[in-house]
Amino acid sequence: MKESFFRIIALIRKELLAMFKDPKSRIVLVLPPILQCLIFGYAASYDLNNVPYAVLDHDHSAASIELVSKLDGSGIFSRVATLQRTSDIDNFINDARVLLVVVIDQDFERRLMAGMPAKLQIIADGRNSNTAGTAQSYVNMIATDFAEQWRQENGQAANSGVKVTTRAWYNPSLETRWYMIPSLIGTITMMMTLMLTAMSVAREREAGTFDQLLVTPFRPSEIMVGKALPSMLVGLSQATTIFLVAQLWFQIPFEGSYFILYLGLVLFLSAAVGIGLFISSLAGNMQQAMIYSFVLLMPFMLLSGLTAPIGNMPEVLQYLTMINPLRYAISITHQVYLEGAGLRQLLPEMLALVAIAAVTLPFSAWLFRNRLT
Repeated sequence: MKESFFRIIALIRKELLAMFKDPKSRIVLVLPPILQCLIFGYAASYDLNNVPYAVLDHDHSAASIELVSKLDGSGIFSRVATLQRTSDIDNFINDARVLLVVVIDQDFERRLMAGMPAKLQIIADGRNSNTAGTAQSYVNMIATDFAEQWRQENGQAANSGVKVTTRAWYNPSLETRWYMIPSLIGTITMMMTLMLTAMSVAREREAGTFDQLLVTPFRPSEIMVGKALPSMLVGLSQATTIFLVAQLWFQIPFEGSYFILYLGLVLFLSAAVGIGLFISSLAGNMQQAMIYSFVLLMPFMLLSGLTAPIGNMPEVLQYLTMINPLRYAISITHQVYLEGAGLRQLLPEMLALVAIAAVTLPFSAWLFRNRLT
């Protein structure tokens, strides 16, 4: 056991030296995460597709029912629930079941009839800031149209209407970078980890040193561990770099636990490394490894919820995202970073990552051993 440990340490040292001995390689490993973090932080934006929402109607009047029907008939808003208590709002937003909750004041119709502004509150999930902001603007537009129609039908004064007040949870200013930068902790980390792991064995085969590695005392399992751990260490260092940029440059407040965040990243990297080792076992050279990596990376990113909410995707694709480790990494980083979520809240995502790693790592090890024989 002791000899096996030292052999793995030696192999890890060899892999790290191969990664960092070239100055160009060091630049590629360090500079892109910082540049992408800055670019996405300043330039990224999203469009609105579908908005799940809930209604808390304290008035239960004909006017409030008519306003809700306009929201339902807009083609953009999809009502998930009709709430009965204010305390229910927490669960629906915390669990990301709705993007916003529309709260109608108990004097809504009476104030409209009296020619006074009626109160309408919007509580939005600020974790997806751009979508929440756009959704709020749509609610404002629908409420304005409703108020104008009400005045025309009932002959009310021009100063009557609907007064909309908004509140965003977890991102009060609805800044897009508050959503984007934590997402990059998982996205860029997976990109680099997957490619480094996939190319590690392919690089040995292309350089002709893989056969030399096979005649050493290393066992196949030790070779696999020695190839996996350096990529995980690089991935954790890049995640830390992005985290520092978020903290020191963009000054996005961190609400959660560092331990829980890095525990989630380790589980995520274990799943990503399993996929990378699978690619490395199939690829015959570095070119094939890069092609296979890019073929997988694009669907992973598109089906992660980074560029479009998963709830807007076709149902078949929503099921497909369940085997995507990046989906769970983005969810974990958002919940820990912005919400301060604990282990109990993150247990489903972490168990999903453990399941993915439990499938990919043994299968990659089996495939790796069979390629050696």
